[in-house]
Amino acid sequence: MRAPATDLPIRFDNVGFDIGGAPVLDQISFTLDGHGPTVLLGPNGAGKSTILRLAMSLAAPTRGRISWAARDAAQAERRAIVFQRPVMLRRSVAANLAFYLDRAQLNAPARAARIAQLLQQVGLADCARRPARQLSGGEQQRLALARALARDPEILFLDEPTASLDPAAAKSVEAILRDIAASGIKIVMATHDLGLARRLADDILFIARGRLVESAPARQFFEAPATEQGAQFLRGDLVL
Repeated sequence: MRAPATDLPIRFDNVGFDIGGAPVLDQISFTLDGHGPTVLLGPNGAGKSTILRLAMSLAAPTRGRISWAARDAAQAERRAIVFQRPVMLRRSVAANLAFYLDRAQLNAPARAARIAQLLQQVGLADCARRPARQLSGGEQQRLALARALARDPEILFLDEPTASLDPAAAKSVEAILRDIAASGIKIVMATHDLGLARRLADDILFIARGRLVESAPARQFFEAPATEQGAQFLRGDLVL
């Protein structure tokens, strides 16, 4: 069956998610459309990563409803996710990409060209034959982005993509994210990096204690947060 043309908009309607009977998310409602990058901000343990997993169909809500372009169930054909610590396959950089292109049904020359194009896009053209597990942290994150792009996604979910990277590596990842967003791919990103969020986000979802506290255009949130919790977070204070 041909994959649907779009999974957007993604709607969360009063979504709750429990682990072992304990609520992780409660009464979460928002819509992800096809406009610019959406950034999830909030303290550790707020539930940001869980939201990404639910939107990616890696978990199902305990309560409420999630829909993808008005469908209650959707295979993640046009969605991809990159985790904070991506797992590298025990093979070369190029072979990591080849593995993710298996379902693309490309002939050998087309596959080689696609691998070269993806490595060029993320600045790893000179690393094709290196073992992926010997790359630096920043290089591994760029390879993880290339693997995600190999799926030709409409939506790219990112969980703390620059966490634990040195400033130079974080800057190179941010540049790639800007190019991805400019290409029309919808980025949905969880991050603690307020600078990255300010520079990249089109809109902000601020999550605290498993609830959506604010949903606003990025400029509005950063200049005049609507809640005291949002203001506390921007000041670096403990969010209660």
